[in-house]
Amino acid sequence: MNVMSIRGLKKSFHENILFDQVNIDIHQGERIGIVGPNGAGKTTLARICVNEIEPDQGTVSFKGKIGYLKQSIDQEEMIGDLRFNANSFDFKREKELGIGSLQVGAENLSGGEKLKLALTKIWSMNPDLLVLDEPTNHLDEKGVNWLIRELHSFHGAVLIISHDRYFLDQTITRILEVEAGEISDYQGNYSIYRVEKQKRYEDQLHHYAVQQKEIKRIEGQIAGLTNWSEKAHRDSTKQDGAKEYYRMKAKKMDRQVKSKQKRLEKELQKNQFVQPEQGKEVQFQFQVNNSRGKRVVEAVNAGKCYGERWLFKNSSFYMKYGERIGIIGENGCGKTTLLQMLLGVEPLSEGEVWKSPSLKIGYLSQDVYDLPEKKTPIEALHVARKEEIFQAKSILASMGMERDRINATIAQLSLGERTKLKLTRLLMNKYDLLILDEPTNHLDLPSREQLEYTLQEFTGSLLIVSHDVYFMEKMCDKLLVFEDQKVKRIEHHLSHYRARTKEKSSSASSKKNEEQKMLLDNEISALISKISLLLPGDEKIAELDHKLAILLEKKRSL
Repeated sequence: MNVMSIRGLKKSFHENILFDQVNIDIHQGERIGIVGPNGAGKTTLARICVNEIEPDQGTVSFKGKIGYLKQSIDQEEMIGDLRFNANSFDFKREKELGIGSLQVGAENLSGGEKLKLALTKIWSMNPDLLVLDEPTNHLDEKGVNWLIRELHSFHGAVLIISHDRYFLDQTITRILEVEAGEISDYQGNYSIYRVEKQKRYEDQLHHYAVQQKEIKRIEGQIAGLTNWSEKAHRDSTKQDGAKEYYRMKAKKMDRQVKSKQKRLEKELQKNQFVQPEQGKEVQFQFQVNNSRGKRVVEAVNAGKCYGERWLFKNSSFYMKYGERIGIIGENGCGKTTLLQMLLGVEPLSEGEVWKSPSLKIGYLSQDVYDLPEKKTPIEALHVARKEEIFQAKSILASMGMERDRINATIAQLSLGERTKLKLTRLLMNKYDLLILDEPTNHLDLPSREQLEYTLQEFTGSLLIVSHDVYFMEKMCDKLLVFEDQKVKRIEHHLSHYRARTKEKSSSASSKKNEEQKMLLDNEISALISKISLLLPGDEKIAELDHKLAILLEKKRSL
């Protein structure tokens, strides 16, 4: 059953057509991912679906209630100054996400906590359709897994704009790709879509090559016939006795040329294969400082607290030159605070952090609103010399930013384009250590994949905070983990750590079950002893039998 029907949809901004003559049906229970490059029109499509903006042409019909999560949760009106009620349905969801214990207004929450809160408010509306724009940005692993579980149990339809490949693979079964003024439909999750997209590209390229070959063959025949025709016309004016023969021959050739030309035009009109556009080559290339050393960062008994609340304490760890370390932990545990401490912006509450005196650090914050909005990208980069301006424009273009966007003000840029601008700052300098706080947030999928490739080529050190599972698995072979109010160094990839954590959790759960079984066995034995002492017909036997049945059922469930 259709829950939404889109017919003849067209939307453009100035001369830029985002999409034209789009027809889409969204069925009950479908899980649809919307993907495409930054600025292609994904958020615009979502806003049309929720009736926030009007299309230029076409209609969107929907009956029911829509829950809409905007890309920037800071602008969510639904958050407000809320306090949690321990008896409310929302509180149970918030507690699962780790924010139920916060008896504070929403304005004091972190970005991830605000996003979690916004999600719980949307769920409490009991919508028939969920439209989620970048729902995993800032979410920790616990929050992402919670959202995956909730989407699996949700009975309505879901539209998700996301650049998180792991999340898309786990949640969606259909992809709508918004690109180059068209919306293409694919069945399957993200990984299946990538394979099918490449197959469609190769098929179209093959058909185009075959057609071009056929066009050249026919055009060669036309050229030959045209030459013969022109020769026959010339001969008809020179040879007195055969003028009529050559005139008839020339007319026959003319007819053949016209016939072949019409056949070619008819064939192209019927089956014209356009040369497919290969995805834009997004390129990053870091300048590298060649200074070398052994340990570049070391923390000894480091700790940070706010008032009486400790984020972490008594933590010792180190980082060597060339290492790639990922930082993981739940929202609010202190990951960004740790980065600020390493940068010297935030003081320690205890212990010390040593950095190599020659260490040059490049830092990418996750805040995309700290740029001067009235300036253009070039002005914001503070480049003046011709070669610097050329380099800046080249880098921005290589990251897929169109020329007209380079001349726009930062206020007009998308969040993804702002992230690319901040990356450009890093690309234009030589660094030993790159500290990246959620570097893939807002980046489109091609940009994420190219950034991975480039960072693998970077010879310096990397310290990365990210909730992008695929990105962390590719980039980092060691971890700094926030666990039990400590920062611990782990000598493994994320997948190995997660598997080990799951095994520990399972082992702890099993041990707890064994303890519960022993307690139940003792209670069961005590009840059986009581029953054995009673005489037949005693009224207490039925009551004790009922208690025994309950205990046996509990034991079976364990």
